[in-house]
Amino acid sequence: MVQYGKMLGVGNTATVYEWKEDKVLKLFHRGYPRDAVEKEFNNARTINSLDFAKAKAYEIISCEEQLGIIYDKLEGESLLDWVSRTGDVEGCAVHMAKLHKQIIRNKISNVPNYKEFLKDNTVNLPMSKQKEVLNMLEKLPEANTLCHGDFHPGNIFISSDSTMIIDFMNVCHGDYLYDVARTVFLIEYTPVPIDSKEREMIIYLKKTLADLYLIQMDVTREMIQDYLSVIIICRMAECPETSF
Repeated sequence: MVQYGKMLGVGNTATVYEWKEDKVLKLFHRGYPRDAVEKEFNNARTINSLDFAKAKAYEIISCEEQLGIIYDKLEGESLLDWVSRTGDVEGCAVHMAKLHKQIIRNKISNVPNYKEFLKDNTVNLPMSKQKEVLNMLEKLPEANTLCHGDFHPGNIFISSDSTMIIDFMNVCHGDYLYDVARTVFLIEYTPVPIDSKEREMIIYLKKTLADLYLIQMDVTREMIQDYLSVIIICRMAECPETSF
């Protein structure tokens, strides 16, 4: 029987536990598809040696009919918790952009194409909407920039002003503006529950963070609009009840 330490966190797909020495076990929930676990592991291993700060992946293990991935243990807290605690939205944008610029400096081709990722997320759309998305995708450029695919404060850890990225399920290659646009969507466009306290303030802060992040990335909204239009359609089909 596999033994692991105390629980460190719970997400939508997995629970993270302490592991031996300086490692953690990301144990996926029972019934989570094996091919999805293997996809994340293969993505993580593919980018292990690339030049940016990240949690490295080491092996897949099986634990009582659940699959898990052994990762480096990261010190500190998530950037989401950090900005919630400090209220430093501008500082959050600076940390995000600095790390994201390090990621998109890397070139790669042996991970999925961003267009294929988006196409895969149109299967639940009406046929007319699928055709619309495919036409939009045809007009977007090809490129071999590394895109994280899920870059937002909840997937960034910060310790002593140093940041590292986690969660490699949606890693792909493409134009860097796709990754910037997806980050803007994840920050600004994902819904805030109607009954949330201070809902209007949260919406304002999300928009403010997106604006400050774009400034730090030297990207305008016009530059990402075509990507954002496709992402909004595909993401709603991919995860219709998502929230950030």
